[in-house]
Amino acid sequence: MRKWTVADVMTTDVVAVPEDATYRTVVEQLAARRISAVPVVDAARKVVGVVSEVDLVYKVEFAGTAVHRRVFPTRRRSAREKGEGMVARELMTAPAVTADPATSLHAAARLMTEKGVKRLPIVTPDGVLAGIVSRADLLKVHLRTDDDLRQDITDEVLLRTLWLEPLVVDVKVANGVVTLRGHLDRRTLADLTAQLVAAVPGVVAVEDHLTYALDDGDLTGSQWHRSHPFSTTGP
Repeated sequence: MRKWTVADVMTTDVVAVPEDATYRTVVEQLAARRISAVPVVDAARKVVGVVSEVDLVYKVEFAGTAVHRRVFPTRRRSAREKGEGMVARELMTAPAVTADPATSLHAAARLMTEKGVKRLPIVTPDGVLAGIVSRADLLKVHLRTDDDLRQDITDEVLLRTLWLEPLVVDVKVANGVVTLRGHLDRRTLADLTAQLVAAVPGVVAVEDHLTYALDDGDLTGSQWHRSHPFSTTGP
């Protein structure tokens, strides 16, 4: 089953600035493109950092205050130092949080959440800028139509992955929510079916009404319905 990666949703026409780009230039780029951050690249177009609106607003915060210089500058600059910065290399946050094109959408979403970033530069194995992914880009997967999702579930999950005839499992999709009905021979197969359907890119939730003949996951007895972390169940 095909997994969507950031390469499927990233923007390849990326705005980037060189290390010596002036403060005003960076501000103008953000305003012109209506973006909140921009990658900083070296002469080989390798990502060396990111300048965000947060980095830039320090100049407003510290305007008119006494200038302060560190005798031994560190790689991660203080807020005041960024407020005194004049070019991108002095303003940027480094190292940049990046990902490679093969990163899955859920891994990218988790990384952005953990690091608190809104835009994720996508780089090749040697660090060259290849694209950028925003939070809005990650949501593109949920623009897939219900018909597209149903076709993907039928062809990729039921037929090619599980070798199940489409008539065995009834699949209905409404607003990204998938409802599964059918009777399978084993509990593990029913669980796996719901799990794989829930993993199809664009699926919002799974209403799991699958039943089974043999509870091979619990040898103490059989049951008609079950619960698992990938879907909801019902009668």
